[in-house]
Order: sequence, then structure tokens, then C-alpha cells
Amino acid sequence: MSRITNVEVFPVAVPFARRFVLGSGAVGAPGAAPDQAAAVIFVKLTTADGVAGWGEQRALPSWSYETAETMAVVIRRHLAPILLELTPYDVELFHQRAAKRLSPAVSNGFPFARAAVDIAMHDAAGKLAGVPVHALLGGKLHDEIPLCSAIGVGDPDTVREHAKQSAAYSAYKVKIGGDLNADTAAIETVADVAGAKPLWLDANQSYRPAALKQLRERTAHVRTIHCVEQPVPSTDTLAMQRVRGLIDLPIAIDEGSFSAQDLARAIRLDAADLVVVKICKSGGLRNALKTAQTALAGGLEILASGLTDCGVAFAAALHVFSQLELALPAELNGPELLTELYVDGLTITRSPMAVATVPTAPGLGVEVDEERIRAESIDLRYR
Repeated sequence: MSRITNVEVFPVAVPFARRFVLGSGAVGAPGAAPDQAAAVIFVKLTTADGVAGWGEQRALPSWSYETAETMAVVIRRHLAPILLELTPYDVELFHQRAAKRLSPAVSNGFPFARAAVDIAMHDAAGKLAGVPVHALLGGKLHDEIPLCSAIGVGDPDTVREHAKQSAAYSAYKVKIGGDLNADTAAIETVADVAGAKPLWLDANQSYRPAALKQLRERTAHVRTIHCVEQPVPSTDTLAMQRVRGLIDLPIAIDEGSFSAQDLARAIRLDAADLVVVKICKSGGLRNALKTAQTALAGGLEILASGLTDCGVAFAAALHVFSQLELALPAELNGPELLTELYVDGLTITRSPMAVATVPTAPGLGVEVDEERIRAESIDLRYR
């Protein structure tokens, strides 16, 4: 089999088309100075046969602990030596050796960096085999993935305008930030625009249980709220358990569940009704599917999400989520929030409703704009 012979890392400060704020902080805004710590890390693996596999992950320190600097160092200094001993098909062996070199501690270790590499391995493996990535994973169940619009924290006028512009989406994910008055206004505003479409509230760890109960009381008249995601800090699983007893909405776990083992603990503690599956926090495609299978075995429903993926990781998510039955449309917000993607070959339609077509060409099924990535690569000055 064709061995991996070269590993390249390209940090790129990808520009945003609109301002986007989470409960844990700002993600990006149009015209903002590039935030090197939150850059996207692109990875290119090249095999002895000359086949290239591409991976990608965004660093978002306000959401998880990895920065662009740490991701670049981890991949170049610690993961590349492992990769140069393997083929693109050796995904499980890669993760086993990576876990020995970089201890996973309580959860998984450096999952964003590993996810970028994992995606590139799957892309190369699919190209070598001449099949799409979903075929490597067992085949797809769905040809298209319905999409959910992500509405960031903001004033009512901004929120309303964004919701109106997202009329083609079949669900809305509403970011809330811990301010009872502002969050109540945002929820009511989106509900007014959305009509019968479901609302998926995401607090990004910004609430205390008692305050969340107050928010629920204020918004009890909004009948389309489907669930509340990660209202309390990720480390406080017992608070998640308490929240389930305080409000009458399903609770989704996200930042509190990076691995299948994390989710198993949450299930044992009755701390969640749903789990948000993300490739980035799982450390790769198969690990994301392991979390999904753990959820199904534990009676939890599955939500799908990304982290403002700009093409490569977006395509990887489509391959994974094409195998799953999702509780709501997938919140893969890169095409909605970024100025443009760094790939060709994706099909995203918005009429009558927003859906993304699962690629069928070999590998991830997209053509990466390597020239642009190389031209826009930045020096992180981590040495």
C-alpha cells in the first residue's frame, strides 16, 4: 500500500461574511483583523504514489483549548513522524499511536489537530481506493443533508435580519449568551420569523441552572423550541443532570462530550437527552461515529454540527452525517458565515429548502484550492 511520504500544514485566517458571536465569545466578523490563534489549519498528506489527501480544522480557543499555534506544532512535531510510518488506511493505528505520544488524559488529546489529520487520511484513502469517503465508512443512507441556520448572539434587529435572510433553512439554531433579557428577545424574534420551524437553543456554557429555569419560564409561550444545548460549563456534568429536572425541554450535551467515553459517563448520570456530534471534537470521522453509536445505544438522539468549516471539513461532515438519522437539520454553518469556501465540488441548494448534497467522487469528493491556501498561509511565529 502507498505510504505517506510528506505532511504539510497551512494556517489560514479565513475571512467572515457576517459577525458571529457565541455564548463563550466572538468567532469572527467581516473586515476584522485576522486572529492568528483562531486560524483554520489545512493539512496536506502526500503518498508515495503522489496522491494528496486534505484535512482542515478551525482553531477556536474560546470554544476549546486548542489554538492554531498548538495545532500546527502538534501536527508538525508530534503527528507527522507517526504518519510517515503509515498508509492513509491506517486510521485506527494512527489514533492509537497518537494517544500514546500525546496522552488523552480525561477525554481525548488534541482532538482538533488529530481531526485535521484524520480527515486528510480518509481523503487520501478514498482517492487511492477510487471510492467516496462514505463508502469507506460503510456507505451512505442519505443523498442530501438538510441544513440549519446559525443565528449568533446579537441585538433584536440584527437577529431578525439574519433570520429573514435564512428563510430557506428548515430550522434555526439560536445562540444565547446568559443575558435573560437579551436572550428572551432573541428567541422571541427568531420564533416570530421562523413560524412553525424548530428552534435549537445553544447557550455554549453561559448559564447557571437557576437562570436557565427563569429563561424557560419567560419563553414557555414559544412552542417551537426543540432543545437547549450545553447550558452549563462543560466540566459540570452534575449541573447538566440538575437542569434536566428543572426545565421541561430536552437537554443536549456538546462541549461536555468530546469522546464516546465522555458521552457514556453523561448517559450513566442521566445528564442529557441528545448529543451534538462534531468531527472536530471527536478527533476524526470514525470517532464521531463511535459517539453516535454510543448515543443510540444509550437512547439519546443525535444532533449534527460543525465549527465554521470552510470546505474540506464541511465535506467530511457530509460523509459522516449521511449515515445517521438526525433529530434536526445539521448546523454546518461555514457556507452561511464565511465569505467563500476553499473548495470546488460542493452542491448546496437553497430552494425550496437549504440542503447539501453528499459528494460521490473519490475521497472527500471536492477539489481543494491549493494555490489560494498556499498564498494565504500565515506565519504563526510559534518557534
